[in-house]
Amino acid sequence: MNKLLVATALFAACLGAPSWAQQVSTVVSVDLARYTGKWYEIARFPNRFQDDCIANVTAQYDKRSDGDIDVTNRCLQAGGKIDEAVGRARVDDTGTNAKLKVRFVPDWLSWIPYVWADYWIIDLDPAYTLAAVAGPTRDYLWILSRTPSVPEASYEELVNRVTAQGFDTAKLVKTRQDNAGK
Repeated sequence: MNKLLVATALFAACLGAPSWAQQVSTVVSVDLARYTGKWYEIARFPNRFQDDCIANVTAQYDKRSDGDIDVTNRCLQAGGKIDEAVGRARVDDTGTNAKLKVRFVPDWLSWIPYVWADYWIIDLDPAYTLAAVAGPTRDYLWILSRTPSVPEASYEELVNRVTAQGFDTAKLVKTRQDNAGK
């Protein structure tokens, strides 16, 4: 009986952990000079801070002289109002530049650790035109593009790679992008 139990345990250990138990991986390296600029949200996991966003979600990243990044997120709300959230990001892993921390509170509150949220670049094409951003808990996921739309095949390939990291991509909601250039 003990031999069977040990054999079963060894077999189970060889199978490895399920995908949801695996650690989220970031890209190997990010050139922040190429990453900064305007990104369009193509899809996202629903989240409380974007509940009122109905379309035209964008993120603008601009490198600061102190090495941090200014972040400006915009979206269209019902009734035609443009909502804007201004924040700051800082590199959390200087070896890869793929793990950042971002906050949307005033500077005088930036000393409080919990105001900083994880911003991990988990997928990025070589041309820096399509990216997936998340955190280590898989609670959040954004798919971003340099253009308001992407070819469906490119989108599906990225979704498949993110799914392989254990994300429940069935939760993704596509973002409407109309008049995005305005």
